[in-house]
Amino acid sequence: MAKHLGRMNGPDASSYVKGPCGDEMEFYLIINDSKIEEVNFFTGGCESTMACGEKASELVEGKSLDDALGISPKMIKDSLPSLSKEEGHCSILAVTALFRAIADYLLKP
Repeated sequence: MAKHLGRMNGPDASSYVKGPCGDEMEFYLIINDSKIEEVNFFTGGCESTMACGEKASELVEGKSLDDALGISPKMIKDSLPSLSKEEGHCSILAVTALFRAIADYLLKP
């Protein structure tokens, strides 16, 4: 079971993205002083999508928003050697959903 898997009530930011494969991913963030204090994701997708969501969460938890915006699908793929080339789109889905959650926070008035 993924440590960061689950929806969050009352997040500072959230997002929802549906990938080209049909998998969906949501990200939820608690942010304090431009630092991601807590991050959760939710997906009903395949194991690879879940692994990428978990890895993205691990990479940004406790990091500044600027540092979080520096992660890439390649970083996730490189840290998950079992991810096949055909499953590479899962890392893109995770990063896209994460970045949209950060944008949700940054674009709030």
